[in-house]
Amino acid sequence: MAQKCAIGLFSAIAAASSSFSKSKVAAADGPPPPQHQAASDPESSAPPRARNDNPRTSSGGFDPEALERGAKALKEINSSSYAKQVFEGIKQKEETKQTEFAAKGQEYKAMQAQAETERQKVIYDEQKKLAQHQAQTKSQMARYEDDLARKRMQAENEYHRTRNQELVRMQEDSAIRQEQSRRATEEQIQAQRRQTEREKAEIERETIKVKSIAEAEGRAHEARLAEDVNRRMLVDRANAEREKWVATINTTFEHIGGGLRAILTDQNKLIVAVGGATALAAGIYTTREGARVIWSYVDRILGQPSLIRESSRGKYPWSGSVSRALSTLRGKGSAIKNGKGFGDVILHPSLQKRIEHLAKATANTKSHQAPFRNMLFYGPPGTGKTMVARELARKSGLDYALMTGGDVAPLGSQAVTKIHQLFDWGKKSKRGLLLFIDEADAFLCERNKTYMSEAQRSALNALLFRTGDQSKDIVLALATNRPGDLDSAVADRVDEVLEFPLPGEGERSKLLSLYLEKYIAQAGPTKPGLFDRLFKKEQQKIEIKGVTEELLEEAAAKTEGFSGREIAKLMASVQAAVYGSEDCVLDSVLFREVVDYKVAEHQQRRKLAGTDSK
Repeated sequence: MAQKCAIGLFSAIAAASSSFSKSKVAAADGPPPPQHQAASDPESSAPPRARNDNPRTSSGGFDPEALERGAKALKEINSSSYAKQVFEGIKQKEETKQTEFAAKGQEYKAMQAQAETERQKVIYDEQKKLAQHQAQTKSQMARYEDDLARKRMQAENEYHRTRNQELVRMQEDSAIRQEQSRRATEEQIQAQRRQTEREKAEIERETIKVKSIAEAEGRAHEARLAEDVNRRMLVDRANAEREKWVATINTTFEHIGGGLRAILTDQNKLIVAVGGATALAAGIYTTREGARVIWSYVDRILGQPSLIRESSRGKYPWSGSVSRALSTLRGKGSAIKNGKGFGDVILHPSLQKRIEHLAKATANTKSHQAPFRNMLFYGPPGTGKTMVARELARKSGLDYALMTGGDVAPLGSQAVTKIHQLFDWGKKSKRGLLLFIDEADAFLCERNKTYMSEAQRSALNALLFRTGDQSKDIVLALATNRPGDLDSAVADRVDEVLEFPLPGEGERSKLLSLYLEKYIAQAGPTKPGLFDRLFKKEQQKIEIKGVTEELLEEAAAKTEGFSGREIAKLMASVQAAVYGSEDCVLDSVLFREVVDYKVAEHQQRRKLAGTDSK
């Protein structure tokens, strides 16, 4: 009964709410316009008013009967004893719907979580694929870059090889042009010298001829003036001289004749005279030849080899002791004065540091009786290779000897003997010997050269034989302007390779300051002796005005490409220009003028040699 009442109540409430909704819709549409308004406004397009066939409904279409039935059912429920059960049933039904809604919500959330999981998995797969693709792309890029680097390195190697070949060819062409220019210059100088000698001889002949004619005329004139007196004096003098010589000759021949007669008549005297003369001649010859043989033997055993051009050792063991002591003291004094251990050599700091380290290592090698290390110095001419070798030997405590490769070729077949004598002489040094071979490529070039003679090849083999093992007595230092021409076996003997480049701007500035002090500031009068005071003219001291550090730095910037020797010649030219001036003053104008002239001369010389770098 209660369920039926509840069902009726719900149907009544639903009908009432439906009627109420329709009435609200109708009310929202608004009531229809009156008739007179519609007639008065014929242009109005409002829809016609709905017809109400049900007299219980209102004019808006609302049916209050359903609402009344609902209210009636509600009153019945309220008055019924089953009202509470009805409401409990409604509540349970609503909770059931809420439970269904919650279950659907949980199901939806689970589906959403699963979808999110699927989405994350898809994203992870995509990222994994992307990472794999990126790794593959990166690997391909690395291989591509490696290929490019390898190709670039091959191209650079090919470029350097081609450039080196071109440089070698240019150097050979330059050497050929220089040799041709030198020969042409020498031929021109010889021709001019011969022409000058011919002209000089012609002038001397003419002078002698004129002088002879003048003297003859003068003597004839004097003879004519005193002919009688001279004739008498000459006759008297001739008679006296004749009588004196006749008497002397007679006396001499009488003594000689008497001695010869005595010797010829006495056989014993004749034998003694002949034996004495023979013994005297034999003694003179034997003494002369014996002395020559003994001296050649002493010179070969104790003397200095002929290949040595310069050495700190004397020609003989007893010679040169005082000079070596004085040079050692002078070297120490110059090192203390200059504040460095290389005298007049100005090098790049890194190169100087390496040479100092090499000098210490060589000194320690000698003290520990270890084998020496051979060295190779290469670089343009005039960069201080010879001076560094000399200073390196001094700082290492070794003896020093210099030879040049150009002296070997003229020896011919004697070159092998001379080289062996040189190394035997070097081994006798108690301190150790630094043998410096300048222009080493002159006879240590490749043995497959077509122009290399058999004597030169034998000399090279002799040197290779003597340097095959590490020596504890001789340090071999080679210097060359063309290291590529050296034989591969010679290069294998080298342990340390030092490049001597052209001085930079900083080194050129220091060299200019050094030679300015040496050639200009220190040039001039020294303390004269008695002979100088009497017979020599007093020298004038050079006065320096306006030559500042800034001017020297400006000159250093202008002299790019100059070697150390060229800078020394530049300062010597400055000294000559100062001595050629009237007041013997060096100012900034004269200094700049000489520097500009020498720079132009340097550029012109490079242009003629074909080595001008643009």
